[in-house]
Amino acid sequence: MKTYKALFLDMDGTIIRPDQTIEESTKEAVFTAQEKGIEVFLATGRPIHEIHIFAEMLNIQSFIGYNGALSSYKGKELYKKPISTTIVENIVNVANEKQHQLVLYTSSENYFSNLNTPFVKKFIETIHLKRNQTITPEMYKDVLGITIIANEESDEHYYRIDNGIHLSQVNIEGMGFCFDVIRDSVNKGVGVKHVLKYLGISQDEAIAFGDGMNDKEMLETVGEGFAMGNAHPDLFSYANRKTTNVTNSGVYNGLKSLGLT
Repeated sequence: MKTYKALFLDMDGTIIRPDQTIEESTKEAVFTAQEKGIEVFLATGRPIHEIHIFAEMLNIQSFIGYNGALSSYKGKELYKKPISTTIVENIVNVANEKQHQLVLYTSSENYFSNLNTPFVKKFIETIHLKRNQTITPEMYKDVLGITIIANEESDEHYYRIDNGIHLSQVNIEGMGFCFDVIRDSVNKGVGVKHVLKYLGISQDEAIAFGDGMNDKEMLETVGEGFAMGNAHPDLFSYANRKTTNVTNSGVYNGLKSLGLT
């Protein structure tokens, strides 16, 4: 049987169900992988400083966060790349013009353009964000990730302001008009490459699971890239495998197909 040494797991829609819980089968699959000596990472668009409640459930200490802008292995920072202040300023200007809300993430805080709108309050509650402040220009140089809270799904086109970025729709129920800003040169796939190089693991020895378009580079980077059954329809062409839904043992069944559960 083929040997696998690294497992990268997206969070929302992959290990986290719509009700913000994790299936017992997913926990079992992760623990079994760890017992087999496989290094397990959470690879997410969420800020790392806000995901420890889920990491602790799965006994995971290694992360790719902010859609690839920061990678760490058991407390050791491997890679960190803030977004250029020019891109941040341009996005802030467009959001202000179109009356959209923004969340700018640094390595320690979440900065909102407005903390008091009903949807922002819902967003904070859903994503379990605790360390929230209001945006100030002084923090632009430290931004690792951005979420745009637009008014309509079609508002995405307003942000085609830089050839080096694209938007990825947040794949969480009720948040179809929220978008993560993804850099072409900094994404989950880049984060995976930094981790594998540090650990001396080949891409063929790595597995990844994802459900959103911010996972496409990651799924293409590893030897076994699983799209969840509930994935964005456009993601399937970037994966070489498909599994069941997040609510139907998707991670467990995917690893089972590789003989790992």
